[in-house]
Amino acid sequence: MDPHMPSKAGSSFFRTCFNGVNALSGFGILSIPYALAEGGWLSLMLLFVLAAICFYTGLLLQRCMDSNSLVRTYPDVGELAFGLKGRMLIAFFMYLELYFVAIEFLILEGDNLGKLFPQAKFHIAGLKLGGKSGFVIFSALVILPTTWLRNLGVLAYVSVGGVLASLILVFSVMWVGAVDGVGFHERGVAINWSGIPTTLSLFAFCYSGHSVFPTIYSSMADKTKFSRFLFVSFVICTIIYGVMAVIGYLMFGEATNSQVTLNLPVEKMSSKLAIYTTLINPLAKYALIVTPIVNAIEEWLQVSKNRLIGILIRTLLLISTVIIALTVPFFGYIVALTGSFLSSSATMVLPSLCYLKIFKSSRRWNVELVMILAILVVGVLIAVIGTYVSMKQIIRSL
Repeated sequence: MDPHMPSKAGSSFFRTCFNGVNALSGFGILSIPYALAEGGWLSLMLLFVLAAICFYTGLLLQRCMDSNSLVRTYPDVGELAFGLKGRMLIAFFMYLELYFVAIEFLILEGDNLGKLFPQAKFHIAGLKLGGKSGFVIFSALVILPTTWLRNLGVLAYVSVGGVLASLILVFSVMWVGAVDGVGFHERGVAINWSGIPTTLSLFAFCYSGHSVFPTIYSSMADKTKFSRFLFVSFVICTIIYGVMAVIGYLMFGEATNSQVTLNLPVEKMSSKLAIYTTLINPLAKYALIVTPIVNAIEEWLQVSKNRLIGILIRTLLLISTVIIALTVPFFGYIVALTGSFLSSSATMVLPSLCYLKIFKSSRRWNVELVMILAILVVGVLIAVIGTYVSMKQIIRSL
């Protein structure tokens, strides 16, 4: 999404819905079948529960913004509720989540290119690298020039294709199952309790769009339609996620990988379409994702006008994500960690806390207050348990 401030005319309802769906329909769709495989068929109900919770907390953010006309961004909401510490806390979660997503982009590129070209070997500075590691570095070299750009307008247009990419991916996977011979024969299991924390973490990651909701709200021509926009966006994305989860689990069952594209038979044209569609988006989105982080660093160091230092910062940031992607190349576990520690906090815990703090003088015990407190408990449990499980899986796999 383009984070720039809106024009005075404001965005139409259709364009706002498109932006909302694009903000929510990220590469979490690749891991949604794996999430269902981890938790079993009954865990699909948790997808709808989390969608309803995140929809509601999006409405809480709207109420917080309506309480003060100067509030236009998510960090503004944090500052209104808790002062400078609140702004810094929310900014920390936002920037760290963006950083994790940048790392996941590189792992995704390495895994899928390794799937397409399993025999590839790279010799870099005297080092012999296997396919996936080599492709991570290769992808970084392709991405590097895009991070130096000051005007990201062209990349922004490409990234808007996220909605189209998600639809192409769903139909390609469906085609592999229905036409290319894989079939939908796996029965799966009803429930797998040990996998529920991972399932919840991945589902939470899929609905992590709250950082841009205030910007979208500020850009709307008719702000009274925000709740309708939010409802439409969540319904569309939940349908897309639900369909992908079901068909992926029916196709591959317990053998479902952390990225469903890694299960696809690479010799089929529909599989190649799905994988290439998956590969294109990160190449365009990486620079857009890290730009807010770079801007924050440049403002902190007061070097915004120094182009050479800006290029150095962008290069070092990319190098740091490459190092982590090579050190911890576990896509599913990293996404689960992002979903549990960062997404659940940003989508459930922080909106609820900000709302309770801003409206504390008028708060009374009622059904809504109990519901908000219940959401807080759920968010904290996902954050604590999900983070523990994800870290345990990562450490065990190193």
